[in-house]
Amino acid sequence: MASDPIYLDYNATTPIDPEVAEAMEPFLHRHFGNPSSSHSFGVTANQAVSAARLQVANLLGAEPEEIVFTSGGTESNNMVIQGLARRLASQGRHIITSSVEHPAVLEPCYVLEKDNFCVTILPVDGGGRVNPESVGHAITSETTLISIMHANNEVGTIQPMAEIAAVAREQGILLHTDAAQSVGKIPVRPDELGVDFLSLAGHKLYAPKGVGALYIRSGRHLDRLIHGASHESGRRAGTENVLGIVGLGKACGMVAEQLGVDFAHSETLRNRLWEGLSSRLADLRRNGDPEACLPNTLSVSFRGIDATALLAEIGDRVAASAGAACHSEGVEVSSVLTAMQVPVDYAMGTVRFSVGRPTTEAEVDTAVQMVSEAVERLRETAPPPSR
Repeated sequence: MASDPIYLDYNATTPIDPEVAEAMEPFLHRHFGNPSSSHSFGVTANQAVSAARLQVANLLGAEPEEIVFTSGGTESNNMVIQGLARRLASQGRHIITSSVEHPAVLEPCYVLEKDNFCVTILPVDGGGRVNPESVGHAITSETTLISIMHANNEVGTIQPMAEIAAVAREQGILLHTDAAQSVGKIPVRPDELGVDFLSLAGHKLYAPKGVGALYIRSGRHLDRLIHGASHESGRRAGTENVLGIVGLGKACGMVAEQLGVDFAHSETLRNRLWEGLSSRLADLRRNGDPEACLPNTLSVSFRGIDATALLAEIGDRVAASAGAACHSEGVEVSSVLTAMQVPVDYAMGTVRFSVGRPTTEAEVDTAVQMVSEAVERLRETAPPPSR
């Protein structure tokens, strides 16, 4: 029987950690109460939500009342971007973001543009970093929000949030960061980053899909995105997803205990993967900032290779993500690689590998062999690249 493919796509989603699943199990069967109910079933559920809120807050160095549970990173981002823009519309209708954001940030901005808001999308350097000075230059008297992601999902680049926050504070502008990819991989503290709002997603840190959280600094307020009853202290209507929230709380508690170990493990395997590929193959390009980068993320461009063809070649043995897709009309390169001005002959062959807590050295070594052999086969059948 064929073995399962080697999973190297942890930035896309993580499996539920066994300890997280164990913590969730009682709330799948026995503790099914509505946390808003006053009877014992509801009290048990309410206490579980409160305990999870404390676990998330402790990981972030925040207060429990600064944490709002959501359905995930996308909802958290929309709550801030749309909720704050509409709340402060009388003061200004200008938002600043970057060209390497996740669609969960860019799409809400585009929606606001249709409602007569103005959005400035900042460029990045070749490593995918925003220059804090460009943020300052983009601020106008109409600016009400700056939203810059903490770490990029495709190339792993970490943004200089503290420097950006200093610029925002000097001008009195509120700052949001999408930290879905950074929480669980590197230390993330809103106070140290200087942000007013921070989004996280459970399924990026070994919790279930469909649950996330939004940090709202004390004293900051948003218009509600979801209307109904007064759940989450009146900030998000809808009965809480107790099962998912318990899982998110447990996952955050585990991160708080073992972040250093996980960081070292991921960095070692990420480096082993890069060294293995670069020692066997020529014409490679590593994308992202080489220093300010998530420890688990490796974006590699194989020159002259079609990434979708490469993933098809290894798909039953190695799971990873492409940075470009080929269509009959031509090659569609990701907006992140385009913003970083990665040459097309490299960008079209870009694959993101991301390791995780369960990844082993043996898996990395096997993946290096499989990917290298597939690249060599594809290059043998492809015309030589033009120079």
